[in-house]
Amino acid sequence: MENMLKDFQVESKNMSEAAQRRWRKAVTIVKNPSRRFRMVADLDKRVEAEKKKLKIQEKIRVALYVQKAAIQFIDGAGRAEYKLSEEAREAGFSIHPDELAAIVRGHDIKGLKKCGGVERIARKVSVSLNEGISENDLPIRQKIYGFNKYTEKPSRTFLMFVWDALLDLTLIMLMVCALVSIGVGLPTEGLPKGIYDGLGIILSIFLVVMVTAISDYRQSLQFKDLDREKKKIFINVTRDGKRKRVSIFDLVVGDIVHLSIGDQVPADGIYISGYSLLIDESSLSGESEPVNVHEEKPFLLSGTKVQDGSGKMLVTAVGMRTEWGKLMETLNEGGEDETPLQVKLNGVATIIGKIGLTFAVLTFLILAVRYLVEKALNNEFTDWSSSDALTILDFFATAVTIIVVAVPEGLPLAVTLSLAFAMKKLMDERALVRHLSACETMGSASCICTDKTGTLTTNHMVVERIWISEKIVEVKGNAIDGVLKSEISGGVLGILLQSIFQNTGSEVVKDESGKNTILGTPTESALLEFGLLLGGNFDAQRRDFKILKVEPFNSVRKKMSVLVSLPDGGVRAFCKGASELILRMCDRVVDGNGEPVPLPEEQEKNITDVINGFASKSLRTLCLAFKDIDNTSNENNIPDNGDIDDTSNENNIPDNGYTLVAVVGIKDPVRPGVKDAVQTCLAAGITVRMVTGDNINTAKAIARECGILTEDGVAIEGPEFRSMSLEQMKEIIPRIQVMARSLPLDKHTLVTHLRGMFGEVVAVTGDGTNDAPALHEADIGLAMGIAGTEVAKENADVIILDDNFATIVNVAKWGRAVYINIQKFVQFQLTVNVVALVLNFVSACISGSVPLTAVQLLWVNMIMDTLGALALATEPPNDGLLKRPPVGRGVSFITMAMWRNIIGQSIYQLAVLGVLNFDGKRLLKLSGSDATEVLNTLIFNSFVFCQVFNEINSRDIEKINIFRGIFNSWIFLGVMVCTVTFQVIIVEFLGNFASTVPLSWQLWLLSVLLGSVSLPVAVILKCIPVGRDTTKHHDGYDALPTGEEDGEHQV
Repeated sequence: MENMLKDFQVESKNMSEAAQRRWRKAVTIVKNPSRRFRMVADLDKRVEAEKKKLKIQEKIRVALYVQKAAIQFIDGAGRAEYKLSEEAREAGFSIHPDELAAIVRGHDIKGLKKCGGVERIARKVSVSLNEGISENDLPIRQKIYGFNKYTEKPSRTFLMFVWDALLDLTLIMLMVCALVSIGVGLPTEGLPKGIYDGLGIILSIFLVVMVTAISDYRQSLQFKDLDREKKKIFINVTRDGKRKRVSIFDLVVGDIVHLSIGDQVPADGIYISGYSLLIDESSLSGESEPVNVHEEKPFLLSGTKVQDGSGKMLVTAVGMRTEWGKLMETLNEGGEDETPLQVKLNGVATIIGKIGLTFAVLTFLILAVRYLVEKALNNEFTDWSSSDALTILDFFATAVTIIVVAVPEGLPLAVTLSLAFAMKKLMDERALVRHLSACETMGSASCICTDKTGTLTTNHMVVERIWISEKIVEVKGNAIDGVLKSEISGGVLGILLQSIFQNTGSEVVKDESGKNTILGTPTESALLEFGLLLGGNFDAQRRDFKILKVEPFNSVRKKMSVLVSLPDGGVRAFCKGASELILRMCDRVVDGNGEPVPLPEEQEKNITDVINGFASKSLRTLCLAFKDIDNTSNENNIPDNGDIDDTSNENNIPDNGYTLVAVVGIKDPVRPGVKDAVQTCLAAGITVRMVTGDNINTAKAIARECGILTEDGVAIEGPEFRSMSLEQMKEIIPRIQVMARSLPLDKHTLVTHLRGMFGEVVAVTGDGTNDAPALHEADIGLAMGIAGTEVAKENADVIILDDNFATIVNVAKWGRAVYINIQKFVQFQLTVNVVALVLNFVSACISGSVPLTAVQLLWVNMIMDTLGALALATEPPNDGLLKRPPVGRGVSFITMAMWRNIIGQSIYQLAVLGVLNFDGKRLLKLSGSDATEVLNTLIFNSFVFCQVFNEINSRDIEKINIFRGIFNSWIFLGVMVCTVTFQVIIVEFLGNFASTVPLSWQLWLLSVLLGSVSLPVAVILKCIPVGRDTTKHHDGYDALPTGEEDGEHQV
């Protein structure tokens, strides 16, 4: 089978257009293209959308880079006149929404100056740059300036899904057959007998269409909910004088937005203040060069990303008044990429469809030719009546229905159903799947490269120890104030508080109750909280010192620096960050009196020992340092504000000559349950590697606590890893369990080699802007929902909403469940295919009639297609899934065990139904005029019950105990009950339409018994050994076998 599916191979991520077009071309038999390809990318629409996008980007590029000529032209031609509405004037606004939007969109600096700059613009939109807007003004601002929402395509209605289901070519042909049958039957047999056959087909089609449409409509609602979750972005604003986090959709013109590294600019706006604000505009303009934003270049466009620095902006345009709004319209055109399983099952459906079409044509030809030969032998060839036409029509309807059953359109759609179900459940378990294929691929993950902070640890940080003035002080609650004051002088305490409060990207604000609240990263918050415990006053410190320049922390620099002017006129630089890095930058240390003294080599070694001692206790270590700068020698170089237009001032903040103030040890406890989750991964054949920017001793201590670092494992630092040759990397990578002091580039290199050298399916976590390349490169990129930046989330496939490692394990479990559920469904459907095809074909060849009519086959098709997918593709995962190795790349989807089950069950069912078909009357002593109808009804009933019990068998491909967890799957039980109930109704009450007759209780019992025998047959089959892959994993562990040896009881 795999050899026949060569054209149906695609990558799970970043698949090429050539591969996508190749498999589409290979799909030759499709009953209903509109439904079959609904969840598949429309490549032609994508091409059109890309053209639209390029046009918009070109327009933006002109505005950005040809603005001088454009503005000169506008000045020569005269500016457009805008008439403000009375409602806007009464609300206190004095600038038209379109005029305001045009200033930023066109980067019209002259227009901005003509309006009086950002301060006057703020007055025109009735807002204070310090206090922000009032919450009470939201409705009027939204009414006049618009909502921050984009035009979206209207949702598909239920009737559209009904129409899609009706477009099935075979159903249309059957409807025509039904209408012809009614047209011929009415004049010859009259009412009601003349319409039974045709009406039976129409009612069956109606049932199939409704069940299909309801299932598809529910899927669409699930995807819509998930799509809504994907678009949720929260940002920091100032409203009513307080900092708040609000949804991007609640943003209005006049809002004061706070931006930091990794944020997406949520609307068009004007820069108010900030430090080294660097904006990536490539998503809008297509230009890769980032842009410095400052007072002379103050325009910020919606949809761009903050690459570095921080700042405040005034929102001037939202929603469809921004270029991003227009661009967003084109982004979803063409749909999402199909998944590898969808493509593979399209291939399976095509191959089986060809076989089924051949059998259907042969069945029709055999039935028709045999009928014609019989007429000729009886000398009736020239004697034709309406009953003959109806017989030929029945043959054609049966052949068409065989195509309905034989072309398994439901296979690729079952993948979508299973993925939609898994994504919805994962959302409840705090994981947002952004791309369909990620959920599927995660089931094959063989390696997880995880961050430490916030993923393995709680991210609730507190300062636990501090080294200062050559003393180690343990921090114990609120008593630290008195303890530290008794240990160190006032001068030392003063410089410590300056180092904490001046050099921070976080803020201390008052909440609604008047209490201090810290806004910022957990590390910054821990330091600020410590400073407040020491009696420091954040507002007073910030009021007395003027910040000149800031270099924010990022994962490459591993430090944060700030330049401030002192109240007495001097200039001081503060620096904090990775302990060993900051220590190397210091040549002095604060003594017990708060005075800088030289730092001898011996004392530097002692401080290194202190750092290692803190780290070995799982503490995150930071060094705080400062440097006084000679103001006179630097006055020409130091900027008087944070608005820097180029990189010439990068060296204003020195990189050496600092004075060490303190070494801080911050406790970040390991999350409860992480050790168990890591052990679960190892049992599942998933290697866990910690990749962190922290000190190697801290990383090793945490890794041991989590169970990641073992005796024979390797812990390595990023610089050492980077310096290795390819051969050295190839030798050491399998043993690497911890990588400390790593750069984002190291993570990217590790992921690339794991995938390229060792064929691993790699999941990688990331939260920072610089993690984006690794997230993009990995098979599954996992972004953190709490600590993660918008840039990281945009490049990820799954967002872990609670930042918890245990949630990642859940994603892997559900990924495996999706894969195995589709395998179950495929096994079940192929068995029905084989039996229905062979039974009808052989019967047609031997007896000239088929035991299963069109209506009966339509019902069987619904059991095996929509209802079968509902039952088997939505089974919840069990813990046994994580006691077997992951499915490797290129492994055959239809396994030997599946073929064994399919062939074995098919042989049993065909043997039973064949005996009934050819010798049933004699064996069951059936006689009388209705003997044939009773026998055919018994065959139909037995066939259906064989499928019902085989559906139960399909709950587990390998294990004998197929009832385990059955009561946890309410959908499965519901489908079983509905199937049996409706089967009883068809046989006992709808005989006129379904060509059945009521059966005695003995024959009902016989049907159920014959069906139930497939259960012991399955037990016997599962005892037959089949070949297994016993390849050894490159990390050294042996693949865990499935079945009895996986640690679970079979029976």
